[in-house]
Amino acid sequence: MRGVTIVDHPLVQHKLTLLRDKSRSTKGFRELFSEIGTLLCYEVTRDLPLEMTEVETPFATMQSPRLSGKKLVLAPIVRAGMGFLEGMLELLPSARVAHIGLYRDPRTLVAVEYFFKAPDDIAERLVLVLHPMLATGNSAVAALDRLKEAGAKSLRIVCLLATPQGIDKVQGHHPDVHIWTAAIDEELDASGYIVPGVGDVGDRMYGTK
Repeated sequence: MRGVTIVDHPLVQHKLTLLRDKSRSTKGFRELFSEIGTLLCYEVTRDLPLEMTEVETPFATMQSPRLSGKKLVLAPIVRAGMGFLEGMLELLPSARVAHIGLYRDPRTLVAVEYFFKAPDDIAERLVLVLHPMLATGNSAVAALDRLKEAGAKSLRIVCLLATPQGIDKVQGHHPDVHIWTAAIDEELDASGYIVPGVGDVGDRMYGTK
């Protein structure tokens, strides 16, 4: 699918299967979720630019690659996106963190913003939007709209699961934003949850179900 990368690494797919199990404990769900976030981070950052720098090893001086440009911004959509954050910060400890507070109106499924905070120089940084469940696409579009209003120019979305409807919605509004996801599930229920999915991520992660 154009504009979408399905991360089919065996470890990602194995851990996703474990997450889908409704008997998984809150602790187990949270740990697996963070681990998948780390693995997805490897994939979404695969093409980051490098520059050569001089380094002195114990035996010689050499030219060696390092990341170039400003540190990335990780932008979790609260609550579920926070589950990816810790695992990704393990790989990107110097990343800046933006927070996007959205909730979905249960009647209309429209995303409503209640909090937003991002670095002032976000226009100069690559932004990874951490949005584990790309269901209707409404929250993703609202988050991308808000980040672009704040000046963001380079954005990517990292998901656990996506649906064709959610992907179409994002690509219709933001065709410049590539999506990375562990899987695409085909259905949404009447409440806007992904089926078969993993359930309500926030509830399962924080034990509020």
